[in-house]
Amino acid sequence: MCRWLAYRGEPLQPSLLILDAQHSLVAQSLNSPLGAETVNGDGFGFGWYPAGAAEGGIPAVFHSIEPAWHDQNLREISAAVRSPLFFSHVRAAGGPPIQQTNCHPFRYENWLFMHNGFLADFLRVKRDLTFAIDPSLYPHVRGTTDSEVLFHLALTFGLQDDPVLAMTRTVQLVESVGRGHGVRFPMQGTIAVSDGSTLWTFRYSTQGRSRSLFHSVDIPTIREMYPDAERLALFGDDAHVVVSEPLNDLPGTFVEVPESTVAILDPSGYHHQPFLAAA
Repeated sequence: MCRWLAYRGEPLQPSLLILDAQHSLVAQSLNSPLGAETVNGDGFGFGWYPAGAAEGGIPAVFHSIEPAWHDQNLREISAAVRSPLFFSHVRAAGGPPIQQTNCHPFRYENWLFMHNGFLADFLRVKRDLTFAIDPSLYPHVRGTTDSEVLFHLALTFGLQDDPVLAMTRTVQLVESVGRGHGVRFPMQGTIAVSDGSTLWTFRYSTQGRSRSLFHSVDIPTIREMYPDAERLALFGDDAHVVVSEPLNDLPGTFVEVPESTVAILDPSGYHHQPFLAAA
């Protein structure tokens, strides 16, 4: 459906990953070997927490309905800013129209959210799921995607207090409502969410055949593996990225996130936890 990446670490020019990597996100928007669709040209989004901003500050977002490979503004902005945590997403529209309000990442206060996947037969379950959103949050739903509904359901279920529990309750509701409408496999996707400090990434589908998701190995380890790779000097020891598919062909630099797993990235590194593994 889509491709995305999320970075956390020392402040970095986002263009180094979004544009300049061997298999950058923009390259994946043109040719995505592991994606459900090869081309992801139905708009894109970029969200970042500015370097030096107070923790918990409001991230900036930029959305466009242009293909990512065609947008000069993305090149200008991603090369001009520096950020310790940023999201980027390229979209392959699966039904909802191509418009800026349907581009990821979505923002609420200091939180960013993006999704690759779908809620099966969304038009059949849309009313029930949308009506489950807290009334105080409903006015913030500006687009027409299932992903934005997921985000606001997670906020309804306490995302700001406990992201893992909130996403658990959200997916359980999606599966309950879907099955009530005769949908066999209601949930599919990988999800990234952040408060500007910690990054939570989820890989889960009802069918157990989720969209691909990988995260990088620690930079000091990669330097030991590839001491002659000059490009590694651009990244600090705390640089980490979670991606729909690897950004290079160097063996051992990316590891796959297992099915039914949440990978949590905080200052101490990655932590994997089961996510609805028994479902």
